Amino acid sequence: MTVMRVLIAGILLPLMGSLAFAQGSSDGIAVSEAWLRATPGGVKTGAAYLTISDTGPGDRLVAAKSDVAERVELHNHVHENGVMKMRRVDAIEIPAGETVTLAPGGYHLMLFDLKHPLKAGEKVQLTLEFEKAGEIPVTASVEPIGAKGPSGAVAGDHHHSEAGHKH
Repeated sequence: MTVMRVLIAGILLPLMGSLAFAQGSSDGIAVSEAWLRATPGGVKTGAAYLTISDTGPGDRLVAAKSDVAERVELHNHVHENGVMKMRRVDAIEIPAGETVTLAPGGYHLMLFDLKHPLKAGEKVQLTLEFEKAGEIPVTASVEPIGAKGPSGAVAGDHHHSEAGHKH
């Protein structure tokens, strides 16, 4: 009986980890692996990262909001004259049948005028607005300062820093 429980746990635990990242979905859009880095006291900006998959006809992320910030903007890092700069973008394309990862060094959500410092271990509510799918609520984990990804990522997950990376 004990061996059977260990085998079942070995099969179910990785699956449960994957399900924990299926945080929001609507009309073919699925959002997973949402996370932010903790911020030191006094810092009024933060960044959120996540993965968006579209099994539908394609969509565009056009806005975001959160109760922890006065405003949230869509941003991208671009190389301009040999210098990496952050730029606001009007929308992020999510092509049909593809996955787009918002990650450090690429597309991301900028949170401005934080109402309090973000502390590791907290959960932050985000609402993503898509052109077709509408609003999708997402819960993001706050990871330690300097984190490179969500700590709950399961084995085999990978994170990309390319702007708008698709796989």
